[in-house]
Amino acid sequence: MRRVLVLLTLWMICAGAQAAENGVKTISPARLNLKGGELAIGLSQDWQQPLPEIQRALIIVHGRLRNAQTYLHSAEQAASQAGQSAATLVIAPQFLNQSDIARHQLPDSLLRWQGNDWMAGEPSSGPKPQSSYAVLDALITRLSDRQQFPSLTEIVIAGHSGGAQVVQRFALLGQHHPGLEDDGIKLRYVIANPSSYAYFDEQRPVKVDASACPGFNNWKYGLLKLPAYAAGQTAQQLEQSYVKRDITYLLGKQDTDPHHPALDTSCAAEAQGAYRLIRGHNYFDYLKQRHPQGLQQQLVEVPGVGHDGDKMFTSPEGQKALFGQ
Repeated sequence: MRRVLVLLTLWMICAGAQAAENGVKTISPARLNLKGGELAIGLSQDWQQPLPEIQRALIIVHGRLRNAQTYLHSAEQAASQAGQSAATLVIAPQFLNQSDIARHQLPDSLLRWQGNDWMAGEPSSGPKPQSSYAVLDALITRLSDRQQFPSLTEIVIAGHSGGAQVVQRFALLGQHHPGLEDDGIKLRYVIANPSSYAYFDEQRPVKVDASACPGFNNWKYGLLKLPAYAAGQTAQQLEQSYVKRDITYLLGKQDTDPHHPALDTSCAAEAQGAYRLIRGHNYFDYLKQRHPQGLQQQLVEVPGVGHDGDKMFTSPEGQKALFGQ
């Protein structure tokens, strides 16, 4: 029976990946006007008018399947279980690519990226270039509007798997938003089960043969060849900003399959460990070694859960990470 369940899970993952390559099934219905074009977006509530009851905004980032509505519903379920639905606005940006535009015959005004470039903060391929990280900055800026969100006290940016890779890199490169602090709005990050992390130097938990893996320290695994979004920031500045971020690394205790079909098995990723759980622990240990004075960050394991975003975020540990409950 267990073998059947494993095979069924593998089939569903592969089928989902293939479907995503041919265009996502569902396009998020709402739109956000940005400098580079319109962003497809999912919302738990209409934000065209003031929302005085909203105290928390949860920006949930999808993975490589670009299934934003799935993550929207998962986050809504987590908020409901935590008793936080009324006070929480869930926002699910959708980073489309050209196959999605073609499948649904979408207008040229919609932002789209080449392949999975959005995961590394690269600029959109149309209608105008805009980094996916700049999109997240724009969401933060909109949420800081006190006319629209007079009661907002925190913004949480969360992602699972590929979405967690986006959140980790955005936490590293993301712009400073001093207006949030001035208005008493806290910014937090929840990084759940990513395949890899961005390191600050050439040190890795697994010995790397640089001649066989010459790009192991390039972005998005290291800080060489950073995207244009990071222009003007030094590696030291990025690290000092990152370690001050309020970050929870949320790791499934059963996410231990070194052959998981969605696991990054490139040599650069393998240098971080054999599977996601150990890669997360290795990275957190690395941060603690570099900053023994302490971090404003924590690692939390979720017992009995593997690589499953819905179970991660609806677990008691996930609800506490997202909502402080």
